[in-house]
Amino acid sequence: MDVKGFLYAHPMPNSVVLLSIQQDKITGEIQLPLGELQSAIGMGANDNSQDLVKRLGGTIKAYLFQHIHPKSFDNKLWTVELGAMKVLSTKNPLSGEYKELVIEFSMKPPAFSDLRNFYFYYDVIVHQVITHKILISVKQDWQQGIVSENKPTEVGMIELDIPSGKVPPFQISLQQGSTWKGFVGMCKLGIDHISEGTDHLLFLLALLLPAMLKPPSPQRGSKINSPSGGWGAFGGNRYSFIRLLKIVTAFTLGHSITLLMGSLGWVHLPSQWIEIAIAFSILISAIHAMKPIFAGREIYIASGFGLIHGLAFANSLTDLSLNSQQMALSILGFNVGIELMQLFIIILTFPFLLLLSRGSFYVIFRNTGAVLVAISSLAWMIERITNQANFITRIVENVANQAIGLYFGLIILSIISYFYTSKSLSEIKTSK
Repeated sequence: MDVKGFLYAHPMPNSVVLLSIQQDKITGEIQLPLGELQSAIGMGANDNSQDLVKRLGGTIKAYLFQHIHPKSFDNKLWTVELGAMKVLSTKNPLSGEYKELVIEFSMKPPAFSDLRNFYFYYDVIVHQVITHKILISVKQDWQQGIVSENKPTEVGMIELDIPSGKVPPFQISLQQGSTWKGFVGMCKLGIDHISEGTDHLLFLLALLLPAMLKPPSPQRGSKINSPSGGWGAFGGNRYSFIRLLKIVTAFTLGHSITLLMGSLGWVHLPSQWIEIAIAFSILISAIHAMKPIFAGREIYIASGFGLIHGLAFANSLTDLSLNSQQMALSILGFNVGIELMQLFIIILTFPFLLLLSRGSFYVIFRNTGAVLVAISSLAWMIERITNQANFITRIVENVANQAIGLYFGLIILSIISYFYTSKSLSEIKTSK
């Protein structure tokens, strides 16, 4: 999870407990603002945070063990384990920049106790800092369809009960859920992965731009009377749909293979390399949209690029810690979601691209779109190699947020092009 992306949701001095519901245990992380932690334990946690884990790691873990006591409803204690600790700096629009300690943990109930219903005795910091509050959220619960770590579901808050002066136990009661909800949740995750992935959307656009055009003649010395920079003229509706079907099917088969292999752990590559390769695939596709560099071999290229994109898709599943049945359904559901979203985008855009490609405007539109996609891909490559954002990628994300406006612009342009072309053809016939 991108912790920094989530912290803005809780202003200081609150802390957060994120829960992931697994098959036989609950894992997660605790986020403690260092200023509040220092007030609670009376040590220099915030004043000297640069080597906090090294200096006070053992002491802080002992402190946490004293203040975290999950119990089943029949008063049986759970087993608590604490894992890695790290200090992160972040910015909050309400409280400004601050640091906090993030601790991984796991809780396991005793035999025959209900994993989804228990009392959470937790008074870290709040036992000393009475204004402190702890937000409890679920970031993963496959049976409930909660699978996106970027969208945790808040289930409640722990705070001091003023009249009694005590911190009451927080009762966690999660619905049982179902296999169907888990499957649907993975479908939604696949849909979100495409709809929120600007790079994948631009790759799809780069594939669509030349899909309705005829490739240049393979004969040596032949010349195509076309102003489209190497691409031929509009190939007709049937040609366009068949070509689109072949390209999309090849890409689907490619990413399905590596999605399966990557999710099962059979293939693993560093995520940075994968993201760089995806940006490179977008660049090549954009160049091909301007001038055919692998005409007639789009199916093979699409399947090859699909293999790369599938590895990126698989990274969304590898951290879910699912059993074999859940993983199989997750792979299927995630893939279904990806295909549904891709199909939705194609249904929305391809008819207007088809209409636009019949007219003289399409050469400028296609080349301009391809150039912008190529520039975006180069900016992504630089960002992913250097691990530093640049102004171009920020512009791309801002423009992507205006997707509805861009879509209506495509509709208007295609209609104008259609009537302009129809009028031109009519004038030519009249002049004859």
